Amino acid sequence: MEIIFEQLSQQVINYKSYIFWLGAISFAIFIFSLVSIKWLVSLIPSDYFVNKKPSKFKSKYPVMWLVSMIIKNLIGYVLIIGGILMLVLPGQGLFTIFIGLMMSNYPGKYLIERKFIAIPSVLKTINWLRKRSNQEPLKV
Repeated sequence: MEIIFEQLSQQVINYKSYIFWLGAISFAIFIFSLVSIKWLVSLIPSDYFVNKKPSKFKSKYPVMWLVSMIIKNLIGYVLIIGGILMLVLPGQGLFTIFIGLMMSNYPGKYLIERKFIAIPSVLKTINWLRKRSNQEPLKV
């Protein structure tokens, strides 16, 4: 048992900077999720899951649309990765994954979003956050 403790303490010493940076990144993602989730959830149109409308921005400004899609997807993927990390580290992992999934574009996204939002506890929590932001509840 003493040998295991000694090996573990040696590993901590060897990887001290990695452990520090992992903790710092985890803390930064945690703070970002606390600050941004309420705001991001409030941006979802209340009829998003009922009426899927085509984007006018895409047809009017295709280059700006492409740049905004790249930035939006990068942010979405960072939130998904951060949410996965928060499942085992401090933070609101499921909500962060949900927001990341909502921001990213991929085949079958709309179907996955509808199934996820249909979970009663998820819908209740998201509508609670929307109520705190003075937004209408999501219609499913």
